[in-house]
Amino acid sequence: MSKEKQPVSLSEAELDHLAGRFKLLGEPMRLRILQAVCHEPRTVTAIVEATGSTQANVSKHLALLASAGILERRREGQSVYYGTKDRLVFELCERVRTQMAEDRNRHPPAARRSLRTT
Repeated sequence: MSKEKQPVSLSEAELDHLAGRFKLLGEPMRLRILQAVCHEPRTVTAIVEATGSTQANVSKHLALLASAGILERRREGQSVYYGTKDRLVFELCERVRTQMAEDRNRHPPAARRSLRTT
């Protein structure tokens, strides 16, 4: 029999910080940006191309992700590169993606429709 880990009680400050982190990751454009830089640092121009957004929009989101410590910023000459700083965020996204895929496999679209109508 496996022992399940008991949830850790968090202080109010820790809960606020955690909620802020999830709120930051709750924006689809920020997730697109994270996806664009997950394997290697990229320039703002490359991130704009990868996300299909405007430079102003991408720059706004990059600033938020960098100030939160999720991304790091590095200048090389005229170019600014953004890359991963907090690998845990990427692991979290991967675990959620894996769980979603498992849920889809357990409940194919036809089964999901029948679950909603019951």
